[in-house]
Amino acid sequence: MPLITWNARMSIGVDKFDEEHKKLVGMLNELLDAMQAGRGNEILGSILDELIEYTAVHFKHEEDDMDVYRYPKAAEHKQQHAELCKQVVEVQAKFKGGASATLSFEVLHFLKDWLIKHIQGSDKKFGAFLVEQQKKAS
Repeated sequence: MPLITWNARMSIGVDKFDEEHKKLVGMLNELLDAMQAGRGNEILGSILDELIEYTAVHFKHEEDDMDVYRYPKAAEHKQQHAELCKQVVEVQAKFKGGASATLSFEVLHFLKDWLIKHIQGSDKKFGAFLVEQQKKAS
């Protein structure tokens, strides 16, 4: 059973960002699968590397659109992105420093909670704003 199952409530109404969010959800589900197979520590490092790389790309895509469309809550939203990046890099450093197997569970639950709250909160607001701006432009 996946940790997060994508559903319509998670959609922000912007296809390109929904697809990127689905990929992030897939990474967390992959980590859970590995943990359930007893390979959590084995795969955590590569998942963290991929997560750091992919979130940077995803956040840049969102932030570029925030700038283009002059999203009024851009500074707050970008701060949330920066905080997550900082936290994931800290977790990666702990892992590389030899942290225990419980780190996989901590990471998994932290990322699940953050991702769901961020998508259903800040990203939904941004998505609604972006859809409205794009309607005005067309």
